[in-house]
Amino acid sequence: MTWTQVYDPLGHWWLSTLLAALPIVVLLGLLAGLKVRPHLCAIAGAATAVLVAMIVFQMPALLAVSSFFYGAAFGLLKIVWIVIAAVFLYDISVETGQFEIMKQSVAAITPDRRLQLLLVAFCFGAFIEGCAGFGAPVAIAGAFMIGLGFKPFQAAALNLIANTSPVAWGAIGTPVHTLAAVTALNESDLNAMIGRILPITAVVVPFWLVRSMVSWKETLQVFPAILVVGGSFAATQWFWSNHMDSNLVDISAGIVSLVVTMLFLRVWQPKNIWRFPDEAAVSASSATSSGKHYSAGQTAKAWMPFLILSIFVLCWGLPSIKNALNEATTPSFKVVMADGKPRPGPAGWDWPWLHGKVLRTMPVAAKPTPEAARFDFNWLTATGTGCFLAAILAGLLLRLSFGRMFGIFVKTLVRLRFAIIAMTCMLGIGYVTRYSGMDAVLGLAFTRTGWLFPFFGAYIGWLGVALTGSDTSSNALFGNLQRITAQQLHLSPILMCATNSAGGVMGKMVDAQSICIATAATNQVGNEGSIFRYLFWHSVALAAIVGIIVMLYAYIFPQFIPNGLNFIR
Repeated sequence: MTWTQVYDPLGHWWLSTLLAALPIVVLLGLLAGLKVRPHLCAIAGAATAVLVAMIVFQMPALLAVSSFFYGAAFGLLKIVWIVIAAVFLYDISVETGQFEIMKQSVAAITPDRRLQLLLVAFCFGAFIEGCAGFGAPVAIAGAFMIGLGFKPFQAAALNLIANTSPVAWGAIGTPVHTLAAVTALNESDLNAMIGRILPITAVVVPFWLVRSMVSWKETLQVFPAILVVGGSFAATQWFWSNHMDSNLVDISAGIVSLVVTMLFLRVWQPKNIWRFPDEAAVSASSATSSGKHYSAGQTAKAWMPFLILSIFVLCWGLPSIKNALNEATTPSFKVVMADGKPRPGPAGWDWPWLHGKVLRTMPVAAKPTPEAARFDFNWLTATGTGCFLAAILAGLLLRLSFGRMFGIFVKTLVRLRFAIIAMTCMLGIGYVTRYSGMDAVLGLAFTRTGWLFPFFGAYIGWLGVALTGSDTSSNALFGNLQRITAQQLHLSPILMCATNSAGGVMGKMVDAQSICIATAATNQVGNEGSIFRYLFWHSVALAAIVGIIVMLYAYIFPQFIPNGLNFIR
């Protein structure tokens, strides 16, 4: 049994679009409007998605239900497991008292909360995004900022804003690799084009981040540091994406920005040290002498768990290591076809009643194309497993017994239990909308904007990430749609496909999955609606900035697009 997607089931595109948006309206309406608990919102949204897929889009019930469980299984292994392991490592650090020393070491660099925000949320968060992606930077940096003394709401919301510009190269460049695969365009050109859009936003986001926390006057007081952070990150991001590769863009940019900023702060500090209103004031002259001091060895030991984490997630993302471990441990990693040759494409099991059963067609695909649904149970090479092993090793080096670590792990699971349900169901929603074609209906609505398409193309990517929680998934969903529409409008497919990824990163802060990760990591479960309302207009405005940049490339500076002049009339 196969089923072909229908992109206007009601015969009126605007009415089909409204019905396709219903699961998201239910999810966010309950979450932000009625303030229902997030796991209940996710369950209601998932039920709505399945019903709309079956009733409105005439998707067979078996396919609709199977797509939900496929998304839920993917979410558990690929995303929820990362959050659990990252929070577990944080809890070990707190339990052993090392986090107090880490806090003091950051305060020794600068006691100013504005600069701590830039160092942890933006620089360190970008490094973790490059290594692991899929929610890890929000979970780790958010928990870190709570430990530093940031208010839980601020830690959650500000980390979500910070985790934008780096997202296009998260998890060792996975979104770019996926975009090139689904569009059949040159990866180097796509990588370079994304690297000519997002570095501009990388200068804007640090400024936006600080301004979101303090007034204009207090933001301008640290403007030199903001320029150093954003400028060093953007320059490295541009250089690496245009002249090196797509794997280490975020890792290199995060490290360079962190080191350059720390060196800069050794010779410059703001005249007024900004602290929260309920904290004791600290003067610039007494900042370095206040607080308890620890030796270099004590500080290194305190940072050791996060150093181990960085090494593990970096190694876990390297293709050579990942492939070798997969071949040795992952069931069905190698699938042999009837002719004796290995099956091309992603390895893994064919998901029951779904793989190859759904056909995408014009205008989303150039010809009827079966949608793959392969699940690789890569239990060892999953990023969450790398984080978990890092936590275990760190615990052993900190002289924790297995029994004590087990107790900490159980407490972590209990604390995250509702977030686990919510994230799992939200991934299920994303996959139902994908396989039913609801996502394509929403994306096609933006293609009716004519010459404004370069601007609204950013919102197609934004929508994809807001729906799925992943720039990788957004590229898989809408990358080919962007290419086809660009060719019809005589625009550069390289530009528009890159726009999908660049615009998508601004939807990362408002997708329900990321918000649940942030609230779980910062003990804010129940405040998801408040965080969504706070972040929504930040997200829309930053996506508009991306859209304006793309419009300039499309109509004013096409010479800076790889092969861009070939598509101008």
